[in-house]
Amino acid sequence: MNHPSDGRRIEDLLREEAPQVLGALVRRFGRFDAAEDATQEALLAAYRTWPTDGIPTEPRSWLIRVGYRKLVDLLRSEDADRRREHDWIAGDPRVVNPAEPGPAVVHGDDSLELLVLCCHPTLSAPSQIALTLRAVGGLTTAEIAHAYGVTERTMATRISRAKQSLKKAGARFELGATGDLSERITAVERVLYLIFNEGYTATAGPDLTRVDLTSEAIRLTRLLVSSRPDDPEAHGLLALMLLTEARRDVRQLDDGLVPLEDQDRAGWDRRLIEEGTRLIEAAWAREAVGTYQLQAAIGAVHANAATAADTDWPQIAALYLWLERLEPTNPIRLSRVVAVARAFGALRGLALLDELDRTHSLTVDPLTALRAQIVRAHLLDELGDHDAARAGFAAAEQLATNDVEKRYLAERARP
Repeated sequence: MNHPSDGRRIEDLLREEAPQVLGALVRRFGRFDAAEDATQEALLAAYRTWPTDGIPTEPRSWLIRVGYRKLVDLLRSEDADRRREHDWIAGDPRVVNPAEPGPAVVHGDDSLELLVLCCHPTLSAPSQIALTLRAVGGLTTAEIAHAYGVTERTMATRISRAKQSLKKAGARFELGATGDLSERITAVERVLYLIFNEGYTATAGPDLTRVDLTSEAIRLTRLLVSSRPDDPEAHGLLALMLLTEARRDVRQLDDGLVPLEDQDRAGWDRRLIEEGTRLIEAAWAREAVGTYQLQAAIGAVHANAATAADTDWPQIAALYLWLERLEPTNPIRLSRVVAVARAFGALRGLALLDELDRTHSLTVDPLTALRAQIVRAHLLDELGDHDAARAGFAAAEQLATNDVEKRYLAERARP
């Protein structure tokens, strides 16, 4: 009789190996859509046989061999114009031979190459995110759809179109064939950053945080760091995620949102803070400053302040000014408003908010409209204009789509 833990072990192993199998098949066959279908067939075969036959000595080789057979069968069933691909595959000595009786050991990690392929420049940002979570993260289409508040059918269509776009673009798997590797890695980092942010504060739904997304973003960023140990921005991105994730457990109490200054810092995860601080200090020493490193540095200032009152807000305001010069976006501008208000007073912060709103339309930009309303309401409340503050919270509550955030704003809007 199988123990329940055996099934869990198999599930965890298959989740870990799935992107490696997919990467190996894409590398050999150059067909992302067909390779994913074959990978799924191999995983299903493992689900059916491993609980009774046991886990093979070389599970990855076993999965690749089964996936290879499935893909060969698929190619043989297609039109004659696919035969040239089949001939090319058969001549590749690295391909696992399905006729071999023993497992062929497959070395290396294809995760970085697969991440780069999923973030191909022909794809839109939503498609890059969906394909990354599906192919590298191993999330089901239903899980991704739930995380982003769309129907499973809509997400399936998005993923299918992304695969077809890669096929039409003739996207290659090998990093060596990529002349714009730096730009592609930047795209990978952006996608991982967006996945983490969606998980940390879900756009919509009953939950403030989607732990499945934050955990997956951190896992994939660790893969990126291990593949690119000399990339300070990758280290900065991981540091930023860890320093932010460290505060997750105390952001919400009794279904209520807890602002940063009111959080119980004893509940912050010191292990994540220590790791994130080490990462950003090491990256900072390389003197190649990027946006993720600056954001991680800001996170480290917050994380290492014993109390909210001890926070070095002037340093944070200076870091945000530096960050704004590197990446002049409205979310960063609005974050600088908050830092300036904390460092130099609510009146100065409100003046800066008004100025930036006039020049950059913060309150109508979809990326900042909600938060700009919230920031303005908080600043008005601090300045004693409570009626205007409550009206601002009420206006923000109408814009919010996350249930936890809506409850918090509705509470602040009450007389």
